[in-house]
Amino acid sequence: MMVENAASLRGWAMWALPFMALCVWLEKGEAIWLNLPGSGTKCVSEEIHNNVVVLADYVVISDDHVHPTPTISVKVTSPYGNTLHANENVTHGQFAFTTTEAGNYLACFWVDGHNPGGGGLSVNLDWKTGIAAKDWESVARKEKIEGIELELRKLEGAVEAIHENLLYLKTREAEMRTVSETTNSRVAWFSIMSLGVCIGVSFLQILHLKQFFQKKKLI
Repeated sequence: MMVENAASLRGWAMWALPFMALCVWLEKGEAIWLNLPGSGTKCVSEEIHNNVVVLADYVVISDDHVHPTPTISVKVTSPYGNTLHANENVTHGQFAFTTTEAGNYLACFWVDGHNPGGGGLSVNLDWKTGIAAKDWESVARKEKIEGIELELRKLEGAVEAIHENLLYLKTREAEMRTVSETTNSRVAWFSIMSLGVCIGVSFLQILHLKQFFQKKKLI
């Protein structure tokens, strides 16, 4: 009985470890360092599908280590140009939203002029989406789960996120295939029309030259 249980546990571990590694990978946020020039804007974008939670924190670090820390302005927009977050004269902040549109979400940062040193700035952006943005500590406290049960809940969330991503990629692939087929069809018709126009123009040129030589009595 003990041997069977040990074999069963080893078998479960062989299947669970890859999923736990995948879950850990999905839980990792995407920390980005942006170097802002004295003038100009730096933006970062990510393509996100519908109904996904996005959570981000940003903090400013002056390259010249001046005090007080220079401030920046931030603006986050949706694929259709709707403003989801806007802030001015800040050194740090955060934003959170649930996507209602599929496409590229854009976060832009720029120095708002309150930069005594005049040098460049660095912004650390910790960008999390989907399962990585979920507060598992709150879930554990609310549902009173811990240990293996909590890890299984994380695995379930990871599988659901993968499934949603696959469905989104399938939809995008179908859309791109439709666009490609439509483009190919239009190119084919354009080529046929161009060939027809060339043949027609050539025929008219032949008739014109024939009439010209007949008038000159060369033929």
